[in-house]
Amino acid sequence: MSTSLLVPLHVAYIRALGDSKDDLSYHLSAHLRMNAVYWGLTALLVMGHGDALDRDEMIDFVMSCWNEEAGAFGAHPDHDAHLLSTLSAIQILLMQNAIDRVDVDRITKFILSLQQPSGVFAGDTFGEIDTRFSYCAINALSLLGKLDELDVEKTVAYFRRCRNFDGGFGAVAGAESHAAQVFVCVAALAILDKLDEVDQPTLCWWLSERQLPIGGFNGRPEKLEDVCYSFFVLSALSILGKITWIDSSKLEAFILSAQDTESGGIADRPGDMPDVFHTHFGLAGLSLLGYPALVDIDPVYCMPASIIEGLGLRKGWKALQRRTS
Repeated sequence: MSTSLLVPLHVAYIRALGDSKDDLSYHLSAHLRMNAVYWGLTALLVMGHGDALDRDEMIDFVMSCWNEEAGAFGAHPDHDAHLLSTLSAIQILLMQNAIDRVDVDRITKFILSLQQPSGVFAGDTFGEIDTRFSYCAINALSLLGKLDELDVEKTVAYFRRCRNFDGGFGAVAGAESHAAQVFVCVAALAILDKLDEVDQPTLCWWLSERQLPIGGFNGRPEKLEDVCYSFFVLSALSILGKITWIDSSKLEAFILSAQDTESGGIADRPGDMPDVFHTHFGLAGLSLLGYPALVDIDPVYCMPASIIEGLGLRKGWKALQRRTS
């Protein structure tokens, strides 16, 4: 167990993720490949090592996932287009300064075609709905400068239906509150300048209650702590200006305790195997906590803050001040 961030190990861990193409697990995770590239690149940028992966190779991979028929991106070459992979592709290309490679109008058409009569978005043409997909749509349209084409009132109306008595939000109308869904709903409403739809005192209380004695957060009551909620809970609190409502020192110690001190990477909790998903969200959480020498991350878009500021999209969130040591 380490009490400091093992940056060189984590950089090496991410760089080695593509070296396991002979492993069955590599192929079983093909449906997450585009997301994984986004997680890995963002984690590297937060650590100040964005050049650790080959830029041209990464851009070539992203463009190989373009689905010409749909006008959007799949998770892997020859996979169906989906909102999750399309948002990740847009984020990757923006972070690599290659957004000029995409057909903005076709992607916009694809995204808008997935909005349902209720206002929620389906993830793809097969029709599964989830507030995650609404967030992906709103985030992507915002990054592409096409948010003005969205029916905002119709979209917000569905978020309103997903708000629960405890202030939280669920995956669909009537579903229980969950920290990950709270993040996507709060961030989406922040992008739309509709945070007045949030019961902020009640939600911030609910979010603060997610911290357990060990320091980590759970996603809902009576569940175990998990590093990924370090970002999901903190991001919402940051957007709502209440990040000081939790014990930041205990949370930081919990994230650092979940590091793999031999091979690098961060796990969901201490003693488990690391993965790029938890590595990314653990580092994002540490950035919001003001951990020394990390790059600021925007909690709304989950991208380096400098890129979002450069696009003129920064909202009024507040992270903890970056410490020098």
